[in-house]
Amino acid sequence: MPKCLFRYQWVKLPRTHLPVGKGIMGYWAKLASRAAFRKGRAKYCGYTNDVMPGMWSGGVVGLKSILGVKSRTEALEIMNTLSRFGYIRYTLDEKTKKLEYAVTDWVVKCSGTECMSGTVYATDGYGFLCLPRNITQRLADQHYTFGESDAWLDLWCHTVWQETGNAFSYLAPAVQFGRLGAALTLEALGRRWGWEKTKVWRFFQKNGDAFALHRLPGSYGCLVFNRLYPLDTEASLPTCAEIERIIEKMRICAGNAHIGGSDNARLNKMILWYSRRIIIMRTTDYAEQASENRVALSSPIIRAYTSLCWNCQNCIYDCRGVSSRLRRIDANHIRGPCAYAVFFLHS
Repeated sequence: MPKCLFRYQWVKLPRTHLPVGKGIMGYWAKLASRAAFRKGRAKYCGYTNDVMPGMWSGGVVGLKSILGVKSRTEALEIMNTLSRFGYIRYTLDEKTKKLEYAVTDWVVKCSGTECMSGTVYATDGYGFLCLPRNITQRLADQHYTFGESDAWLDLWCHTVWQETGNAFSYLAPAVQFGRLGAALTLEALGRRWGWEKTKVWRFFQKNGDAFALHRLPGSYGCLVFNRLYPLDTEASLPTCAEIERIIEKMRICAGNAHIGGSDNARLNKMILWYSRRIIIMRTTDYAEQASENRVALSSPIIRAYTSLCWNCQNCIYDCRGVSSRLRRIDANHIRGPCAYAVFFLHS
């Protein structure tokens, strides 16, 4: 899975992980997941309709099935609410009962190639949606009281992965609101969603399978990690020791610098300022550790063989040391044989 940086304009959402619960963004996700992913012709109740990427064509009965509601009035109220916020455009023909809607926040670059003979709707549970990162911002700007699915999607579309301005995002996909929003507070999320602090806490307890809340010491706030964000390799959640170790390194990098603001504001500034340095330090440590733990490809040496040199036979090895058997020859003195000798004279 490639990086999901803060500057990217969209985030991937698998169709298997659509938000549940009350809220208009949950309905929006259902409508977007059933929209055409490429230009072509779609069939519904024996009729063939031309559709564009992000568009669906059918009837009210099919719309109720997509939204998961039983009432026609409720389905149309949901469509009116989404249309009022600018998330969709839809038309309903009262005579033919034909209904068409188009998702306005559709990422055209993620659409497939045009196909007039093949399928244009994705199979349920397969593929992913491309969410604009600011798709929930219009709800917050209008002080709309979020539903559960609204808050869920709000956290998802603010997920970052391997963001250089957030060292914690290198441990696991993390939720970040703005450049100075890596460390969150329940109070800030409550103001954004129009909730009380206790309701925010209950939300994380209920949705712990998707978003892991890690409370930081003191008044630093908390970190939120996305458990379900799709990655090529499985990313385990960081431990408390790993998080505290990064915070301690940031304090060392800050030194005696005066950083104003609350504890949460100071931590967010340190995360933004020193994350790049922390990431470089971690990469260097991993490289050094890998070089120290390298394993030789050859078999381990379990025996050592030595060959005797030419002088070993002339040496005596004992506890005192090594002595030589070679006798010293004094060339200046000539001596005779060691035993008696008998000489015979011949005349």
